[in-house]
Amino acid sequence: MLPLTISHRLFLVRHGETDWNREGRLQGSKDIPLNELGREQAAEAAGRLRHLVQGYEGLDFVASPMERARETMEILRYRLGLPPKGYRIDERLRELTFGAWEGFTWREVRKSERELALARERDKWGFVPPEGESYRMLAERIRPVLEGLTGETVMVSHGGVARAVLALVGAVAPGEAAMVDIWQGKILMVSDGRVSWV
Repeated sequence: MLPLTISHRLFLVRHGETDWNREGRLQGSKDIPLNELGREQAAEAAGRLRHLVQGYEGLDFVASPMERARETMEILRYRLGLPPKGYRIDERLRELTFGAWEGFTWREVRKSERELALARERDKWGFVPPEGESYRMLAERIRPVLEGLTGETVMVSHGGVARAVLALVGAVAPGEAAMVDIWQGKILMVSDGRVSWV
């Protein structure tokens, strides 16, 4: 995969915690709302962004259409003193779909579908869960979003999307990207081909 060059800084925020995150359940396309800690993490991300960027009101703000991402974005914007709904939504920023595995924990998946779970462990980037999608497919879906950025952008999305971004910009090899921890409440900054947590 040829690394993608993003000419403007990208501030990528993973949505705050949900109860399913806390329980270790695969969310994917399920629309699970933030819990109280998740709302606090959204506010924390706003504070980090305020210290990172002067004139943050001039940034482009874009979010996944999923409730947990939109709520995170709206809390973040409110805490910055911006109109909460003043951002755009991009359907392509939805989370990786786990298909028939959604709602289960990895422990439950490994117990009920051992061979498929082992196949995924061997190739997390390319494996397609039953009725789901792979990280490779997700990267193909979001690549045009990154190519279309025209200025410094705050993007609120999901852990899977962040892993795909890491691979697309060449910060991490695809096979490794699928295993990177993506933190809630912090900001993954992509700038000049480098990434850092802030």
